[in-house]
Amino acid sequence: MSTNATPSTNATASAPTDRVDAYDRLVAAVPEVQRKGATMPYTSVNGNMFSYLDASGAMALRLSTADRATFIGRFSTHLHEAYGIVQKQYVTVPGPLLDDTEQLLPWFRSSLEYASSLRPKPTMGSRKG
Repeated sequence: MSTNATPSTNATASAPTDRVDAYDRLVAAVPEVQRKGATMPYTSVNGNMFSYLDASGAMALRLSTADRATFIGRFSTHLHEAYGIVQKQYVTVPGPLLDDTEQLLPWFRSSLEYASSLRPKPTMGSRKG
């Protein structure tokens, strides 16, 4: 089985297929980013996750402090919550915005830029002996 995430992985993703498709379109719009994760689609750079799609189909996007405040105000959203824990660096992307790749793309690029500025973390692949 291939480890590359392609639209064919949608059958194994926990999120609804239409949400996975919208997420895949967004990720594909930034050629230097590769979608990872079969059951929980996500993106990361230097071992730092910067976006993911949860099982309900909600997208979480990691943003800088200033971008988070602007995003929350502009799109009337909130910090993302997972398993009862508020994720302080992630916002929940409203469903209609996830469908609008063109409007969401600058925020996705900002998220990539922010995650790229963080200290690199070892990835699971680099921990294996």
